[in-house]
Amino acid sequence: MMAQPVPHQTADKKRVKVYELRNNDWFDRGTGFCTACFVTIQEDQPKEPRVIVQSEDQPDRLLLETKIVKDDGFQKQQGIVGCLTSATDTLIVWTDNGVDMALSFQEADGCQAIWKFIDNVQQQFQAAMGGPDDGLSDDLAMDMPAAIQLPPAELGTLIDIENTLRNLSQSPSGRDALAKAIMSEDYIAKLIPLVEMAEDLESLGDLHHLCNIMKTVVLLNDTGLIEHAVSDECVLGVVGAMEYDPDFPTHKANHRQWLNNQGRYKEVVRIQDDQVRRKIHQTYRLQYLKDVVLARILDDPTFSVLNSLIFFNQVEIVQHLHMTPGFMTDLFAVFGDPNEQPLRKKEAVLFIQQMCAISKNLQPPARQGLYGNFLQQGLLPVINFGLRHPDVSVRVGATDILGSVLEFDPSMIRKTIYEQIQRKTAPLTDSLIDLLLVEVDLGIKSQLTESLKVLLDPNGPGAPPPDNRDGLMGKSRQHVAIEPQQEVFIAHFYENSATKLFKPLLDLEKRPNMKFNALEDGIFGYLNEILCFYIRHHHHRSKYFVLQNNIPQRFCQLLACKQKHLQLVAIRFFRHLVLLRDNFYSKHLAEKRVLGPVLDTLLRTLPRDNLLSSACLDFLTSINYEGDRDLAKHIMENYREKIVALSHIDYFRGMMTRYDQSQGYTISEPDEEEELVRRPANTGRGMMEHLTVDQAQEEYWNTSDDDDENHPAGPELRLINGAPAKPLVEYTSDDEEDGSDDAVMTPADYVTPQDEASKENQKPPSTPPTATGGPPPERLSEKRRREEDEDDALDKLMQHKRRNSSSAGSNSSLSAGILRKKQSFGNGGNKSRSREGSPNGAGGGGQKKIAISIAPVLKTAVVRASSPDRAQATTAAAEETGK
Repeated sequence: MMAQPVPHQTADKKRVKVYELRNNDWFDRGTGFCTACFVTIQEDQPKEPRVIVQSEDQPDRLLLETKIVKDDGFQKQQGIVGCLTSATDTLIVWTDNGVDMALSFQEADGCQAIWKFIDNVQQQFQAAMGGPDDGLSDDLAMDMPAAIQLPPAELGTLIDIENTLRNLSQSPSGRDALAKAIMSEDYIAKLIPLVEMAEDLESLGDLHHLCNIMKTVVLLNDTGLIEHAVSDECVLGVVGAMEYDPDFPTHKANHRQWLNNQGRYKEVVRIQDDQVRRKIHQTYRLQYLKDVVLARILDDPTFSVLNSLIFFNQVEIVQHLHMTPGFMTDLFAVFGDPNEQPLRKKEAVLFIQQMCAISKNLQPPARQGLYGNFLQQGLLPVINFGLRHPDVSVRVGATDILGSVLEFDPSMIRKTIYEQIQRKTAPLTDSLIDLLLVEVDLGIKSQLTESLKVLLDPNGPGAPPPDNRDGLMGKSRQHVAIEPQQEVFIAHFYENSATKLFKPLLDLEKRPNMKFNALEDGIFGYLNEILCFYIRHHHHRSKYFVLQNNIPQRFCQLLACKQKHLQLVAIRFFRHLVLLRDNFYSKHLAEKRVLGPVLDTLLRTLPRDNLLSSACLDFLTSINYEGDRDLAKHIMENYREKIVALSHIDYFRGMMTRYDQSQGYTISEPDEEEELVRRPANTGRGMMEHLTVDQAQEEYWNTSDDDDENHPAGPELRLINGAPAKPLVEYTSDDEEDGSDDAVMTPADYVTPQDEASKENQKPPSTPPTATGGPPPERLSEKRRREEDEDDALDKLMQHKRRNSSSAGSNSSLSAGILRKKQSFGNGGNKSRSREGSPNGAGGGGQKKIAISIAPVLKTAVVRASSPDRAQATTAAAEETGK
């Protein structure tokens, strides 16, 4: 009798060619479909494994029927077998009754499926013979588990089925064998009728066992098994069994009722391909299975498998709909028909929203092609329709569509808006503004805010924000070249749409009070965020808009309202302007006197430590730390009484101290960079500038030396406290070597301020200088030269201090030499000035002298040098100066 395959075949039919070796040449016996299965030859005999090939042209004719036995030596080979050539694993060869046979498969997958069945049978033969045969090919060493036999699907065997599935699912090989056994025997279809039987019998225990069995089957992580479980034939039975969870014995889910509702599937445009429709239903069921049914027990491997199935289905669906001719045209034609029902237009918006959400998983080229097709068909009118729809779900869908395109490539939307402007039609931004001002949903407001920022960003989403750390707007900001279309778009926005967008803020000028309801006060935070973004990126246009509409004064009005979050909005705006470090905005804030209300707000809330007081303190301290001296000086000059009231805070107390010490010229602490820039290379001068100067001594040393010239002891010897003083070092000066008469300056030339004060009390009042006599006022150039000489002298003194020479003598000699040079320079200058004062150059107009100012530290060193231990005293003074 002819062998007939039993229903539980281990492999599907695969297209194959049958070859027979005759006279050392392979003879083609024909092409057919190969099946490997167990067949029944006689009723009282066990089933036999056989390979059967049915003819492709005549299905009733068998090209091959061979029994799988151990001695046949089945082998899977690749490459060249005789005259047969195979580039992949598509050849199975064996010997049948001494005749070499070969099967050449069209596909490698078909060869692998047949080979797994043959190899499994041969492994069973080897196990029955007591071990593997070393003569077999190494290709037979396949990782194939032994075939398993599942218990019959009956209510009485549910416990055995559950235990068997649980035990087999513990190992990877057991899970693979179990998945193949379930698929080969169509075990899920046998279990589904048991759910209805248990429900009819109200057997809750059996329903709990069925629930555990179905969970185990799904968690095997087999792709084919999961796809079979969510198919039209099995899905209701599978989720029906999972409604009775043993972890919640008193509750029952309604999964079947939800999935059986066909009203949730809507076709805006008819999808002609049945395969695509099945994919859509399958994807929906997989998502429901992942998010609802298995959400509590889902493990990572199963989660990955479900996500992969959903992803590939969605990509296939979107690409098919995109490439189907006429589908997109019919879809967008719904919005162009004025007689179309509003419900269908609503469903069309939601359908496009779902396509945009799915398209985020596509590759960039495919995604760009889809969005380009949308815009070409008329996406912006669809978004405009959705933004103005009364249903909030449609508005959310429209904002999601816009956000998806802007996230991928904003230039695509900008180009379309530019075309709208050229056609003199209302651009999309007007619809966004209208919805932002009236929308109550906070999520939609946030999306609209981001959309308005991205659309009007001149630098693009990937460009860094402009740098303004130096505070010079013309030099520090990095002006990026803007596309001409974007420039036209921004100019059109400021001319026609900016006033409409910020209308709630501009209307505060005419508002009698600052009381807002819940719908009105929520818009100011979003407007502040948008305006700060425009100020940072639009440069001169934003400046003109702020100046023309007096924007800081409008925000200042918000400080008078009771809602603290609105006061924080104003503080946040002012702080943003200060952090820009732009002289324009600093002067504008000072001109509009907005810092006074901020101080009033701080004084009003300061006893309480809350967010508002912290924001005010942060804003005021940012003025100082950002180095904005103009604003800081403006605060001290106009609001000093308020700063005095806040003087218990260290920052404001230090602010007052710096202002008073610097007499208002600078009150801000220089930051580190500015201090490094201004720090001179001459460290001695920097030290001199920070030393405390006695005003009386300074005036004394700045006076003329007329009285010293007329000293009764003569220029060579003067008295200090009544005792004759000797020169520090007795050597000729540079002027004496040149033949000059100038005397050597001695320490006696320097008298103490007390002696000078007593002299001044005895002198008659001096007469003011006239045109013919008296010393003229000191010139600016001479004063600068004098200060430079003082600095050079102190530098040399500090350098000699560090040397390890005979310090006392060298330091005192250096001091005397320096003083001697200054005296020579002073006398020479006086002589030259005297000659210049005479018409004949002979000095007939009275002697004119140059007043030389010596630093107080150097004076002290010279005076101490007159003591017996003057060398050591001079060294100590030099060391003190170095400190």
